Amino acid sequence: MTHDVPGCDDDRPAADLHVHTTASDGTLTVPELPSVARASGLDTVAVTDHDRIHPELNAPVQEIDGVTVIRGIELRVDAGPQRLDLLGYGVSETDTLVAVTGRIQRNRKRRAAEMVDRVEDHVGVEVAVEVSEGIGRPTIARAIADSDAPYDYSGAFEHLIGSDGPCYVEREIPTFAEGADALREACAVVGLAHPFRYPDTEAALDCARGLDAVERYYSYSGAAAEREDTGRVDEVAAEADLHRTGGSDAHNRTLGVAGPPAPAFNPFADRLNLV
Repeated sequence: MTHDVPGCDDDRPAADLHVHTTASDGTLTVPELPSVARASGLDTVAVTDHDRIHPELNAPVQEIDGVTVIRGIELRVDAGPQRLDLLGYGVSETDTLVAVTGRIQRNRKRRAAEMVDRVEDHVGVEVAVEVSEGIGRPTIARAIADSDAPYDYSGAFEHLIGSDGPCYVEREIPTFAEGADALREACAVVGLAHPFRYPDTEAALDCARGLDAVERYYSYSGAAAEREDTGRVDEVAAEADLHRTGGSDAHNRTLGVAGPPAPAFNPFADRLNLV
């Protein structure tokens, strides 16, 4: 099976395998995905909301208005010295994964409510935000930017809810072993997300060796961009026989910023039996 795009070179993304929606902290809805994907020249996307299986997707893979949508998930796990994000693709709703994500979502809501309370006490303004399943810091940051607080979206992270900020609240997450096992049981492919966003990239890549994939095609910024070494990812992928995935990590309406080109995407597509 191939997904080559006529007239396009091998570097063009054949899919965007890292997309967030309003089910977590993105701005896209599932009904909007097909038109936005096509506008970006894509016919395959993976919905990978944080710690949650999208409630409007009813199969591991489905076609919506001519676009192939892979039901995925991005799960944060505790790998000891650092926290990692795992990406699962072709998700089935197993009892184990439903239990793990249910526990995480309950904690997410408690955490979000506490952060909003801290922000309101710290800044002295009301922050209007609905505390619901899937909520994360980007949702809170957007609400802060829309409030009377003297911070825009970036400033909300920098001065309030960043990991060193006065209003930050730590999350409770599963261990690497628990999360990886739950994903292996539920997903066709499990991979490590954005390896250069972690302080210890080599330790993260060592964890990836026990998975199915690693996110090779990704648009980094800041310190992560300075650490980026795609050749190293290619080496690990070859040594451990990993699929090389990738995506935009979109929290907005822009897709296809990054993603696997056809030579990397086709083996992944075969693994998921995409048609």
